[in-house]
Amino acid sequence: MESISTPPGAADSHAPPHGSAAAHQRPHRLHGVLFQPIGDEGRAALVERRLVDAITRGHLRAGERLPSEAELARSLGVAPVTVREALLAMRGRGLVVTRRGRNGGSFVAAHADPLSFAREAIRLSSRVSLRDLGAHYAAITGAGVRLAARRADPSEARQVRRRLERLDDLDGESQRRLLDDVQIEIVALSQSARLTREQMKLQAEFSPYLRLAAHTSDDHRRQGQHLTAVCEAVEDADADAAGTRTETMVAEVIDALIQTQAAAKTD
Repeated sequence: MESISTPPGAADSHAPPHGSAAAHQRPHRLHGVLFQPIGDEGRAALVERRLVDAITRGHLRAGERLPSEAELARSLGVAPVTVREALLAMRGRGLVVTRRGRNGGSFVAAHADPLSFAREAIRLSSRVSLRDLGAHYAAITGAGVRLAARRADPSEARQVRRRLERLDDLDGESQRRLLDDVQIEIVALSQSARLTREQMKLQAEFSPYLRLAAHTSDDHRRQGQHLTAVCEAVEDADADAAGTRTETMVAEVIDALIQTQAAAKTD
């Protein structure tokens, strides 16, 4: 995913020609939602949540330097003092460290590992709560892909599906990012800004669990096959097939997490 400081309107609103370098860019519908200013809701808690989501999802990695307060404020549409307050809260939580000097700034803490968050959450969760997490994700995502199947232009779904063709050429971290982005892009084809924003928030929460459930390239490939099938269903305007395949994918992830939880308790 592009930097959190990428300016609005960076994406071309027209579908790129097949085979061009631009063909792998995410559809323009996603950009409109992704970089929408926080505006009147621009409280420090919301800025903090966006940054924490970026860390737990792996978009901001351990040791990575955050954009400056001015850049973050400009991108998110809030006052610099609001960003400063959010960063202060994150420093209090141990997620961000500040370094002084010429090469200073705010950096993601070395221990801020998405998988650590997910492992600890699973350890503290019950089987019922994991099932509930999956039900919530499947409900929102399923609604989004069904609406996308009813509203999307087939060429948009094809553009998203073509991105998945690169999956086997990527390393494990890049595979996870691509799968997460594609899931959001599919929901963005619903043409619902509210659903897409909700999916972005939900994907940030669920992505670390997806990482735990997908241990190998074969696991990533399996999730990629699910998303390819969803794209094809959206392309065919088959809302039921898109929703059913999404629910199947989520059920497999939750089953894998429950197995991981059980194994951890027996160690």
